[in-house]
Amino acid sequence: MTNIFHFIIIFTLILEIRAQLSYESEFLVDRSNRGLTNVPKDLPLQTTILNTSQNSISELQTSDISSLAKLRTLILSYNRIQHLNISVFKFNQKLEYLDLSHNELGKISCYSTVNFKHLDLSFNAFDALPICQEFGNMSQLKFLGLSATQLEKSRVLPIAHLNISKVLLVLGDFYGGKEDPQSLQDFNTESLHIVFPTKKEFHFILDLSVRSVVSLELSNIKCVLDDNECSYFPNALTKLQMNPRLTNLTLNNIETTWNSFIGILQLVWNTTIEYFSISNVKLQGQLNSGDFNYSGTSIKALSIHQVVSDVFSFPQSHIYKIFSNMNIEYFTVSGTRMIHMLCPSQISPFLYLDLSNNLLTDTVFESCGSLTDLETLTLQRNQLKELAKIVTMTKEMKSLQQLDISQNSVRYNENGRNCSWTKSLLRLNMSSNILTDSVFRCLPPRIKVLDLHKNRISSIPKGITCLEALQELNVAFNSLTDLPGCGTLSSLLVLIIDHNSVSHPSVDFFQSCQKIRSIKAGNNPFQCTCELREFVKNLGQVSSEVLEGWPDSYKCDYPESYKGTPLKDFHVSQLSCNTALLITTIGAIVLVLAVTVTFLCIYLDLPWYLRMANQWTQTRSQARNTPLEELQKTLQFHAFVSYSGHDSNWVKNELLPNLEKENIQICLHERNFVPGKSIVENIINCIEKSYKSIFVLSPNFVQSEWCHYELYFAHHNLFHEGSNNLILILLEPIPQYSIPSSYHKLKTLMVRRTYLEWPKEKSKHGLFWANLRAAINIKLMEQAKKIDHTQS
Repeated sequence: MTNIFHFIIIFTLILEIRAQLSYESEFLVDRSNRGLTNVPKDLPLQTTILNTSQNSISELQTSDISSLAKLRTLILSYNRIQHLNISVFKFNQKLEYLDLSHNELGKISCYSTVNFKHLDLSFNAFDALPICQEFGNMSQLKFLGLSATQLEKSRVLPIAHLNISKVLLVLGDFYGGKEDPQSLQDFNTESLHIVFPTKKEFHFILDLSVRSVVSLELSNIKCVLDDNECSYFPNALTKLQMNPRLTNLTLNNIETTWNSFIGILQLVWNTTIEYFSISNVKLQGQLNSGDFNYSGTSIKALSIHQVVSDVFSFPQSHIYKIFSNMNIEYFTVSGTRMIHMLCPSQISPFLYLDLSNNLLTDTVFESCGSLTDLETLTLQRNQLKELAKIVTMTKEMKSLQQLDISQNSVRYNENGRNCSWTKSLLRLNMSSNILTDSVFRCLPPRIKVLDLHKNRISSIPKGITCLEALQELNVAFNSLTDLPGCGTLSSLLVLIIDHNSVSHPSVDFFQSCQKIRSIKAGNNPFQCTCELREFVKNLGQVSSEVLEGWPDSYKCDYPESYKGTPLKDFHVSQLSCNTALLITTIGAIVLVLAVTVTFLCIYLDLPWYLRMANQWTQTRSQARNTPLEELQKTLQFHAFVSYSGHDSNWVKNELLPNLEKENIQICLHERNFVPGKSIVENIINCIEKSYKSIFVLSPNFVQSEWCHYELYFAHHNLFHEGSNNLILILLEPIPQYSIPSSYHKLKTLMVRRTYLEWPKEKSKHGLFWANLRAAINIKLMEQAKKIDHTQS
């Protein structure tokens, strides 16, 4: 526990340092609690804050920190340093904050050039006050911590002219108590904190009425002798009236009797003090009954914290009577294990009443009509259970605006009965109770700020008419499954709903909550499915100033594949989430494909082409598997002739005789097809083994399916080989309309290519054969040249 307490102190100090130093950038090096015996040598040169507290460092040398020219803050508390020569800081001209508290210092050697703002030498082993003459040059000094076992007025004189904001004076456990009563009078400070020796009776004759002090804090007051003998501390308090500037008094760690405690209250009551705080009080004995004089007080606020008593046999009603009838505006009694509080006997001036961390029950202020001026009431951490009784309690508090009943066991199981809150209530804290959804049937009519976090709420009922003025709602750490809409929450500005069970938040939340200025909805088990798509899209349009914790606190929890994924990275297409749109799109695609296939089948004879492509692929595949020497054979024919069987007479009687007499080798299907092979394979082989492909076109040709095959493969070979190997002979005119639509290649060839037309007149036959042989011969010569060139 001690280490934790020390850590909290150091952490608080660092925060204070950051607040006090107005520099834009700080470089913090934390080497605290590392078991160090010396200041580390590997410190970065840019260090501005160095924390080496809670170690075992016994000596500080110039070489330890001389290289740290930018050092502004040095914390060396809780070490074992016994001697300090301030000249070690002569190279650290920017050093402003030095904490050497809780060491073993008994002596210091001063140096004139340092100018600290914060110097803490408290909780050390100095005999006399460690104030050097050179301290008088610290014109910027705002905090000074000192320790001593004896006080001498002359030791304060070097700094009497300085205006120090706060002085901490720790009187060591070996303090003799033979001090000069006026030894504190030369301190020129507005805030003075004196820590007296622990476990010693208060026998000091110090005059605590330092003229410049506005705020006085005294710690470790032990006065447990018989009341007649415990007079030193009351006498010291009596002298406080001599300082008219003193307005704040704080007493810490007091051990005394009940009678002395009430006597202390009475003494302070009649001084100029306006703010009086007492904490960590241990009381003994019993309290004698007697009147308390409330007249002539300047006190505005009284705070009593952490009171422990070893006697409970006396009637406690006397204490409650004293407390309840105090004529002050701000009163706090917390951590006292008080089980009750009486209603003031007359109209009370209380504006603020804090009774937190006690043992109060639902009967507190029952039927109390004298707290009509009360504006703030805190009953946090008590034994409250029934909300209906608390509601009744507030009914007579006509001015109550803020009520805190958090961290109790409050429940509400009634159906809106007994729910007549005071109409003035604006802020209500009912967090950390056992309230359920029924609480929304019993809320103040004008409530603006409502805190219901850490309860058992699973839903917020729709159509709540009593929350039209609500501006801030905190329902974190409950079991809510959705974000509440702003239909009846028309004034909602702030919503805190993190740490709930919200998995599929409403898509229209932001549309219904146009006035929202801050929403905290992270750390919920978001299910990243299609239902969340639109909500995530809306989140992306919300300003980061409105959406607190975005994007780090907003992550997917389900499905497993998305778990831990930030919502900002969750993307899913609209098509996959919209079933109707998906079905429509698939249907449209299927319909388009069906229409396309139908068109291709009907008008372009797609099945025929697919079959031909398949045959061509198979044949080419077989060719690739043929040995290399087979593929390298030379072409066997000059021309392959494709014709219809109805035109065979013309081919055999006219075409063949006129070409073969010129030694032109012609390939015909009836004499050159290889038995055992398919027709398609024979067609492809003949075309590939021929220089040219001659097509005898006629109306009979377009009616022949095999002629169509031969034309298809010859045309394909034309583009595959990159040569001009087609010769068209028009035996009879073919009207365009008579050519089937599937013969689009034939139509294209007849339009784009020159063909030879067979003349009917015999006189023109000679010219026809000459042209045909010339076309073949010319092409043969070009092909021969290409072959020769390739071989060379």
